[in-house]
Amino acid sequence: MTTAPSVPAALYERAARLDADDALAPLRARFLLPPDVVYLDGNSLGPLPAAVPAALDDVVRRQWGTGLIGSWNADGWWEAPLRVGDTVGALIGAAPGQTVVGDSTSVQLFTALDAAAELRPDRPLLVTDPGHFPTDRYLADAVARRRGLEVRRVPPAALPRFLAAEGHRVAVVSYAPVDFRTGELYDMRTLTGAAHDVGALALWDLCHAAGALPLDVDALDVDLAVGCGYKFLSGGPGAPAFLYVAHRHHASLRTPLPGWTGHADPFGLADEYAPASGIARARIGTPPILSLLALEAALTAFDGVDLTQVRAKSLSLTDYFLRCADELLTPVGFTSVTPAEPGRRGSQVSLRHPHARALVVALAEHGVIADMRVPDLLRFGVNALYTSHRDLLTAALRLRDLTRRAAYDPAPPTVGPVT
Repeated sequence: MTTAPSVPAALYERAARLDADDALAPLRARFLLPPDVVYLDGNSLGPLPAAVPAALDDVVRRQWGTGLIGSWNADGWWEAPLRVGDTVGALIGAAPGQTVVGDSTSVQLFTALDAAAELRPDRPLLVTDPGHFPTDRYLADAVARRRGLEVRRVPPAALPRFLAAEGHRVAVVSYAPVDFRTGELYDMRTLTGAAHDVGALALWDLCHAAGALPLDVDALDVDLAVGCGYKFLSGGPGAPAFLYVAHRHHASLRTPLPGWTGHADPFGLADEYAPASGIARARIGTPPILSLLALEAALTAFDGVDLTQVRAKSLSLTDYFLRCADELLTPVGFTSVTPAEPGRRGSQVSLRHPHARALVVALAEHGVIADMRVPDLLRFGVNALYTSHRDLLTAALRLRDLTRRAAYDPAPPTVGPVT
């Protein structure tokens, strides 16, 4: 492999060796990635899985076009929210019958927060992360207003201490295992246990974790969890989200949006609502079949995949990129904000630079797609199913060269959605 001037040959050699030894490398063929593009934004929108176009063509032309309304039964449309839910459940460590897919992430978050508060009606506090994704914070405030609760914003590191003092007043704690800005990984077991020690419920937002690392919500005794379908699960833009509720809460689960498909007899059209048994009661409205079945096809990219191997490769990728950042990017003004310790980072690396927005725009113009968070963070998401170490070296080299030459617009147009 030919090396570029002033670049340590060891970086090239290490990338080549790690990629040659990568048992997951063949999985890249399960995605339709554009040629000559390094895609490091799959933690916002996963790329197109190869199985999706044919599946959607069948749904549109045969199932909808020919089968018409009969496909609700003949092609399993009606059961899809629970069927796809179990497929997602397997990726997050949930036994069948506890996960449903079908509504947006925001709807699932609202449902989970409100239902959790309902399960602890005599407790006045809802505790959440001050650094949570904005929607999580907005919805915590909305549920608190609806139920007359008080929101307390407590950083994850301070949560056990807070619960030791005020836990008897806490209904639910709502956190994410991965900080969406920095990629820092939090200890789900410790924080869930701390909540349970004081009788509170634990709700986890898995948007930046599902499909990226092994999760075991059943074994960790998680109460409720939500996650989107469009990041590491690669279900497509706006793909439906999932809701997990542990079996032990099903009998008493009351959702704030009692839609007809969650009724015990949905086609009976009764005047009063009676919830279905199990997780089916968390269904709300008519499921978005096109996007739901696109997600189902996308999930076949995980067929036969061991998530412990995914995690091992993810750590190798992020470790390698941190090394590239240290050797190539620190000298030109970048600072890493992602923990170097393997057990404390998810599947992304975030770097700080005052011209983050400008550099992300310039990178995209040079074939490397990443994203940024205001005011000064560049985020590089890795997905072990398709990202290579060479991809990361390419990204680091192009970022270094753009920065050295100041080859970017200091006032670029706004970068696209940040989800």
